[in-house]
Amino acid sequence: MKTFRTLICTFVLWIPMMLFSQNNVKVFYYKIDDNIAKPAQRNTEKAVEAAKEANADCLFLELNTFGGELEAADKIRTALLNAPMRTLVFVNNNAASAGALISIACDSIYMAPGASLGAASVVNQNGEIMPDKYQSYMRSLMRSTAETNGRDPDIAQAMVDPDVEVKGVSEKGKVLTFTPEEAVRNGYCEGEVESREEALRAAGIEHYELVEQELSWIDKVINFLINPAVSGLLIMFIVGGLYFELQSPGIGFPLALAILAALLFFAPHYLEGLAAHWEILIFIIGVILIMLEIFVIPGFGVAGISGIVLVLTAFILTMVFNIGFKFNFNPNLDAVTQVGKSTAIVVIATTAGFFLAIWLGKKLITAQTPFGTMALNTRMDADKGFVAQDMTMQNYVGKTGVAATFMRPAGKVNIAGEIIEATSEHGLIEKGDPIVVEKFENSQLFVKKIKH
Repeated sequence: MKTFRTLICTFVLWIPMMLFSQNNVKVFYYKIDDNIAKPAQRNTEKAVEAAKEANADCLFLELNTFGGELEAADKIRTALLNAPMRTLVFVNNNAASAGALISIACDSIYMAPGASLGAASVVNQNGEIMPDKYQSYMRSLMRSTAETNGRDPDIAQAMVDPDVEVKGVSEKGKVLTFTPEEAVRNGYCEGEVESREEALRAAGIEHYELVEQELSWIDKVINFLINPAVSGLLIMFIVGGLYFELQSPGIGFPLALAILAALLFFAPHYLEGLAAHWEILIFIIGVILIMLEIFVIPGFGVAGISGIVLVLTAFILTMVFNIGFKFNFNPNLDAVTQVGKSTAIVVIATTAGFFLAIWLGKKLITAQTPFGTMALNTRMDADKGFVAQDMTMQNYVGKTGVAATFMRPAGKVNIAGEIIEATSEHGLIEKGDPIVVEKFENSQLFVKKIKH
């Protein structure tokens, strides 16, 4: 009888304890609905940290992606595997390529009707299959992740390599992609569900407190600016603005644009720990050397080349994570590959910025705007008092003299004792250097330095 009463008391106490426990399941929710890149990586790392601070029992990811950068996907995978709480993912449409890796890194996978999971071969930006060096790494990554969470590693490998055949699951020659039903049948999905709420119920979480990730406007701006595509555009504006400014005298809009682009490029990378003080410093030193080469040192030599190298190096290293002078390369990707990717972005953006500045320089001179054109197009008729240019200056073509002032490129020359305004055709000319008049064009004499 006493034993019976003890059991009844235990049962009565157990019910409210269970209800209390259910009501206190804290779920931290965040969403990835874009390509896998640095912003998605940053959001995941912030979500894991926020879930820890909130003492969450479960980290819930809603995922819809066609894939993206392998390095970012690997870091997201690592963050999820190392998360101290239970991890769930709800694939509400697609979990392809890098998305498949992220999904199998979670403890439980739930899929919406019509969703897909798989097709994790590594491809380039044109959709072409990358060399086996990259496929081999992805195969091992998928296998080890699947094994960690108790899933069939051969199936994970078949999502990468079309040569892998899993009897009754995948055919040789085809990269494996699962529907929800197929994923459930093969242990790669815990259930097919319609919504986030249904996924939580299927996971046995009936009563919970949902905490959603809330990104501040600063976080959103940083996520936007650290996107590799945006970083490339900013580099274009920096290079284009500097080049455009150097083609015209004074300080104007192109330089202001270049400075603004530099701030937008370096500031978010610095705040996120991607850029260090010394990288920003070598960028500034590089710009100073280029300016000295153009305005102070005649010709183009060591200072100019060194400045260009320093500027490009600053751009490249800023896009590679480091602490001080130590670089945190992904141990599964060789350093050459990671630096090479950043180098490719910088070189393409720099080249594009250079040619864009040249093209805009020509277009803006004659382009019709709401404020008119940047070039004068007013008719100056003789009957209104206007006269044609003084063609007597044409007589100076072929004559020699000396530079009366430092020419960079405009200045004055002394020809037979007469001081005349002229422009250097090729580079800078020091005061006193011998010159020869090459041509007379647009009411202006063009000269070049006579080399002995």
